[in-house]
Amino acid sequence: MISLGGTIASTGADASAGVTPRLSGEDLVQAAPQLREIADIETVEFRKVPSGDLTLSDVVALAHEIEGLFDDGIDGVVVTQGTDTMEETSFALDVLVRSTRPVVFTGAMRNPTTLGADGLSNLVASARVAASSDAVGLGTLVVFNDEVHAARFVRKSHTSSTATFQSPNCGPLGWIIEDRVRVVARVSRLGYIGDVVAGEMPDVALLTMTLGDDARLVSRVRDAGYAGAVIEGFGGGHVPARTVPAIAELASQMPVVLASRATSGELLESTYGFAGSERDLLSRGLVSAGSLDALKARVLLSLVAATTDTHDDVVATFRCVVDSLWTFSSGDER
Repeated sequence: MISLGGTIASTGADASAGVTPRLSGEDLVQAAPQLREIADIETVEFRKVPSGDLTLSDVVALAHEIEGLFDDGIDGVVVTQGTDTMEETSFALDVLVRSTRPVVFTGAMRNPTTLGADGLSNLVASARVAASSDAVGLGTLVVFNDEVHAARFVRKSHTSSTATFQSPNCGPLGWIIEDRVRVVARVSRLGYIGDVVAGEMPDVALLTMTLGDDARLVSRVRDAGYAGAVIEGFGGGHVPARTVPAIAELASQMPVVLASRATSGELLESTYGFAGSERDLLSRGLVSAGSLDALKARVLLSLVAATTDTHDDVVATFRCVVDSLWTFSSGDER
């Protein structure tokens, strides 16, 4: 069990001053004796911060830590962290960890000082999943509120609900019922992006299109030092016509991914033909995010850009991962 901090580890002597990450992984394990009935537990203190303070460099280092644990014979890993960035960090691990052994993220929406705190319940459920042979080969998972979600699909959907994590496009892969892990859908592993070295990561800008947008921010992306950009367009992948020249110019200078600001669905490719439509933008060199949301598209583009400086290689690897999102398996990878 690798602890990174977050709400699940947050407490404080003075409630009026708010809670902060203070509890260690061992503190959490000691508070949940059921864990010892599930597996032999080892704890690793990796970070103790709010999840908004984590970086992609931290996540790359975490991936190396996990691979080392698997090399040492560990059968499964549970990562505890804050929920604010969990959909991004878990997805990053999905393309960084090569082993087929389970990697499960969890946390809490209610800190340990509140009535109905959910952290220990989530922790025990996650340990059950990480110890289950049914979780082998599923890639990185997020276990919350007794549901098992694929990191590639999951999103935080509510600011405070304990049922915040949802997978809008497909629902959970399974659930925990009466201490049993039930997996009802199996996804195949995502395309591997190559070795990423911990350290400075290429910066990728995320720009959301809004009503009346005039592309002033788009025209400043390159000068600000970004190595790539994700354009979060309207609906099926549209932007205001007035922004197209700036976006097309940017796509001639660096990899630019087109995603949708809608909360579910898949980017269109060939429906609309007006200036700023998905057909128009893709014809100008933008790369489709498919069903990948903009947050995850930014993570993926950053990690892929860290493996190669070649524009065509970045685009090809990005597309390979996107194409593998919806590949389901029969369970042979277990």
